[in-house]
Amino acid sequence: MVGCALGPARLWFTTGYGIVNEVYYPRVDLPQIRDLGFIVADGRGFWVEVKRMRNYRAVLPGAGVPVIDVIRRHARFELRLRIVPDPQREVLLIGIALDGDEELRPYALLAPHLGGSGSDNLAEVAAHRGRTVLWAERGPFGVALAASSGERSDAWGRTSAGYVGVSDGWQGFAQNGALTWRFDAAGPGNVALVGELPNRATLALGFGTSRESAATLAFSALTKPIEAIRETCVSAWQEWHRGMRLATLAATGPGTEPDPALQTQIATSAMILRVHQDKTYPGAMIASLSIPWGNSRDDIGGYHLVWPRDLVESAGGLWRWARQRKRPISCGI
Repeated sequence: MVGCALGPARLWFTTGYGIVNEVYYPRVDLPQIRDLGFIVADGRGFWVEVKRMRNYRAVLPGAGVPVIDVIRRHARFELRLRIVPDPQREVLLIGIALDGDEELRPYALLAPHLGGSGSDNLAEVAAHRGRTVLWAERGPFGVALAASSGERSDAWGRTSAGYVGVSDGWQGFAQNGALTWRFDAAGPGNVALVGELPNRATLALGFGTSRESAATLAFSALTKPIEAIRETCVSAWQEWHRGMRLATLAATGPGTEPDPALQTQIATSAMILRVHQDKTYPGAMIASLSIPWGNSRDDIGGYHLVWPRDLVESAGGLWRWARQRKRPISCGI
């Protein structure tokens, strides 16, 4: 899945294996994290990294609307993640609902790759404006992960910052079956952050020109219920699809009704074209919001690049839409 909000926020997100993968800011070609994953554990030896659970469902509110619910079922629990981009801020919201065994708790694992690199990142668990925040910084970029739950503006339990492969949160679970250690800071280097959450929580992953500005955006996003932001985001995409008038493209012949399966494919394709456009440079498009070799090496490559062959395909899609609308092709849709 790839997505963004239809608003001024310069943020794009991707998902894979049912977790958040790269998040791009402030341009569509600049990834800032490797991933934001989750562990479910009871603190007494049982733990599951949820991205390794293959039995999950991804549910959208409608065809071509990039707001996603990921639902996982295990013998001991059901975990639901609701992924919502904020249209007004460079913040990605994740709603968490864990049901089942009362001993279980969710843990968030954040791997910053600021500026598109895992090198020289500085990570810290800190108190900022009276609230706990997991944040990182590298050069002109900062990322902050804040959490709230119900009436609690600060929902973090145990937290830690560490070096990937040595003292990060995943290594803590792998070695001890629980999050038993705590480090306040790590870096410069390839770092990761971990935090314990209650069974109902909302995460705000914010980005800015510093860790403080990223935290300010994250805190601001949490002042509004995630469901209200989700409704705004979904409504904007639905209105965009209605304005595109794509239904006629799914008709198999003159005077025929649109084919539902074809209509879904067309709506998804239109959304993909729209998501891959930059917001700073109108009309600029990249090949793909993907890094197909995953985390096998620290490479700034991937397909978030401008390539002529992919621009030809994208232009062809825009031309087909403009021809159907009987209007000139603009630099974007």
